[in-house]
Amino acid sequence: MSAIVDPPKLDAPSSGSGLPFPYSVKRHGLTITNCDDEPVRTPGCIQGHGLMLALNPADLVVTQVSENWPEWNGRPVESMLGQTLTQLFGAAVAERVAHLLANEVLEANSLYALTTRLAHGPKAEVPLDLSIHLADGVLIAEFEPSGRGSSPPISDGDYYSMVKQTLVRLKAAPSLAAFCEVAAAEVRRITRLDRVMVYRFHADDTGEVLADSHRDDLHSWLGLRYPANDIPKPTREIFKRIGVRPLPDIDVALCEMVPLANPVTGRPLDMTHCALRGPSVMYTEYLRNMGVAATLTMPILRAGELWGLIACHHLTPVAMGFPMRAAAEFMGQMVSLEIAAAEGREHLQYRLDLETAHYAALALASAEGGLSALTEGGTSLLAGIRAGGVAVSEQGRWSMAGSTPEVAELDALTRWLAQSVETPGDGRPVVALDALASHFPEAAAWAPVAAGLLAIPISHRLHGDWVLWFRPEQVQTFRWGGNPYEKPTTAGPHGARLTPRKSFDVWQEEARGRSVPWLPVELDAALKLRILLRDVVIGRAEQLAVLNTDLVRSNEELDAFAYVAGHDLKEPLRGIHKQAHQLLKEAQAGRALDEQGTSRLDAILRLTVRMDSLLDALLHFSRVGRLSLEREEVPLDEAVADAIDSLGARLEDSRVEIRVPRRMPSVRCDRVRMREIFANLVANAAKYNDKLERWVEVGYIDPAEAPQPAGPLGAVARAAGERVFYVRDNGIGIEERHRDRVFMMFKRLHARDAFGGGSGAGLAIAKKLVEQHRGAIWFESAAGVGTTFYFTLGSADAGADAGADAGAEAVAADE
Repeated sequence: MSAIVDPPKLDAPSSGSGLPFPYSVKRHGLTITNCDDEPVRTPGCIQGHGLMLALNPADLVVTQVSENWPEWNGRPVESMLGQTLTQLFGAAVAERVAHLLANEVLEANSLYALTTRLAHGPKAEVPLDLSIHLADGVLIAEFEPSGRGSSPPISDGDYYSMVKQTLVRLKAAPSLAAFCEVAAAEVRRITRLDRVMVYRFHADDTGEVLADSHRDDLHSWLGLRYPANDIPKPTREIFKRIGVRPLPDIDVALCEMVPLANPVTGRPLDMTHCALRGPSVMYTEYLRNMGVAATLTMPILRAGELWGLIACHHLTPVAMGFPMRAAAEFMGQMVSLEIAAAEGREHLQYRLDLETAHYAALALASAEGGLSALTEGGTSLLAGIRAGGVAVSEQGRWSMAGSTPEVAELDALTRWLAQSVETPGDGRPVVALDALASHFPEAAAWAPVAAGLLAIPISHRLHGDWVLWFRPEQVQTFRWGGNPYEKPTTAGPHGARLTPRKSFDVWQEEARGRSVPWLPVELDAALKLRILLRDVVIGRAEQLAVLNTDLVRSNEELDAFAYVAGHDLKEPLRGIHKQAHQLLKEAQAGRALDEQGTSRLDAILRLTVRMDSLLDALLHFSRVGRLSLEREEVPLDEAVADAIDSLGARLEDSRVEIRVPRRMPSVRCDRVRMREIFANLVANAAKYNDKLERWVEVGYIDPAEAPQPAGPLGAVARAAGERVFYVRDNGIGIEERHRDRVFMMFKRLHARDAFGGGSGAGLAIAKKLVEQHRGAIWFESAAGVGTTFYFTLGSADAGADAGADAGAEAVAADE
């Protein structure tokens, strides 16, 4: 479709679409060949049965007027520009408008203000309904001959009972078809127009008449389809923003705004929400070819998108006063609110069957740990959505059920989907096509099994996980309202232009390469399934992450075990073997056990004790990895005291003073494991100390306290608001070159028998116990000065009661 638009009358900025503004879209000679280019929101003119003013909302000064004012008040339009509303209509009208401006939401919302008359002029006796709204910073005032008392007569009481009765009938409709029939009949009863249709848009923007209530002498248009360009994209967009579009007389004169550009904004007037907005020339020609003289149209919205229209036709011009339009607009809003419920009622059992089938398939996928279960047996996804085949991709591997394309074809299809298909405007990641080949030509050969596609992505990788349903080709016969491919032209002052088709007789077309369209209930079910499947995939990913973490830890422990078995445990074994071999040789030589033999026996005993100690430490370390924590609220003063008590004689022999500067807090942790953490850290601190006066300090640092613990992990703990515990000593310290070996199993940093010997497992066990509490452990040290081991308890410390007493006495441990 196309339209004739005026050349510019004034110099003005471009619209941004390549066409100059301002201009009137109706009366002069510029030809456009694409209806999508027509500026339907800024036509520059109004329907001549009414009047319009544009005013500055700050002072109610007139900035634009429609050119037909002289026919009503006898004044030149130039004399009205710059006048105030009070000067033109009196104080009462101005005060009412000012009140609405101050107290009502007028942006994109037209409100009836009052009914008034002109003070003088040829039509001063005609009562005018005044409605106002704001658009682009301009106050627009529309004056129309009053609809009070016009057909249909609606009083306030009648209006309430009418709406209630209509709503009851809509809610009682058992199916979408019945719902649309009720809506068409009720709107026709209210408006008394000759024909009312409910018109639905399909995914390709073609439309279909689902209901038709009409005069007995008119033919039914039920089931007729209309091409997408019968309602151009700009018109569909404008219907998302308005509630009703009246056109009471298609042959009424069109009147331009003077001036065409608003002096304040420098732009043409935005008439999106104007009842008087001038219609497209193409639209009025289209209606004239249909034999229609007046129309009233209401949009039907579903989830914010244009679902369809309620299109009303009258064969003669008819008054459409404010009460009639308000009733029709309210009807359109009721239908919009109820349309989803109507669709739901129609497919309720199907919806329940879909959910049952999908949950069964999900249960199997969760139990068996893979999406391939979605295509197996009676619980496959083919038991849900009605389709000929289903294919599921998981990490590049396909599993299929029913009739589907081959694996190589599926790979090509998902590559195209990932790169080419945009998600719908409402952001729902569901792709539904009933003519796949028209979008993906390579699929033309698949029509017997895959003419239609319903697809949901499970992941966002380029070759991610997908679920694809396929439907085979089903030859369909479409009944069009006229030949949709007819594009007549006519000669104009600037050359040929498109015109609407002149015949709307039924024109049939057989469509191939299409499947049965996907229903909204199927799209909703696919979307819900996607959400549930993502939960399954994420759950499996989390399980795999935990398993991988455990596996890494197990491998590290296995490496440590291999090292211990190959080195630490072999060391005493080699000594035992050597000493025993020498004793055997001496026994074979008949020598009596002498002092050297006794020494060798002592070495064997010492080595077996060390071997036993190493094995005990190794077994304990392995058990620590398998322990489950039993968290409870534990006063750490008790845990520290138990740890000190368990060390007993070792602390007494080392003559070390244990300091606890203040009461320790209570935290949620495993009491036994916490005692062991403190015991290992305190024992380590007490052992590696060469000072005459030795001490070990046990304490904690709250997040807001200073000084804060040093190091990167200290910064992390501070940022996370975690409490940090520490064990500090004045011992020998740890050289920087040994930092990476401190927490390794059986890694001693000194000679085997130095500082009392030992297995070297204590810090490794402490680290594992801290990590089991979801915490972290680290240290800061200076050689010859001392070491501080810090640790946190992660979530185990959440909600802990500090219970600290900063003034508590230092606690010295004695046995």
